[in-house]
Amino acid sequence: MTASVSEKAGILIVDDMEENLIALEAVLGPLDQQLVRARSGEEALKAMLRQDFAVVLLDVLMPGMDGFETAANIKRLDQTKDVPIILLTGTDADSDYAYRGYAIGAADFLTKPFDPWLLRTKVNVFLEMHRKNRQLEARTEQLADRVEELERTVEGLRKYVEK
Repeated sequence: MTASVSEKAGILIVDDMEENLIALEAVLGPLDQQLVRARSGEEALKAMLRQDFAVVLLDVLMPGMDGFETAANIKRLDQTKDVPIILLTGTDADSDYAYRGYAIGAADFLTKPFDPWLLRTKVNVFLEMHRKNRQLEARTEQLADRVEELERTVEGLRKYVEK
């Protein structure tokens, strides 16, 4: 079953290398969600302020604002602080990269080359959480509307009884 355009969640993929963006799109394409590219930390932050994302896949090593700085900025903003981030890095990464990533609030950390099935599975978990959060928000709104309606009814009854 494919999601309608309005139901599709955004997945932000951030990497400065075109071939990595293409590879990520190929791996994530079967999820049938909206894939948005950013080629720098600055582009990623702009994209996150323009639309909601279910998850961000973020390369650690980028010129200018690196993945750690980008993730820290994402987590600092009220609008984006709850969006899960999966950090991606090459196999020659420092051993403290994972620690640094988790310390700034990343949800996960994967080393390239990654197993496509594993990445799709992890992203799918965040997509499902995003969908459930949306359902919960909608239900909360419905309940708030119902409470307001009941309060108006009670107020009307109170006025009627006081007459």
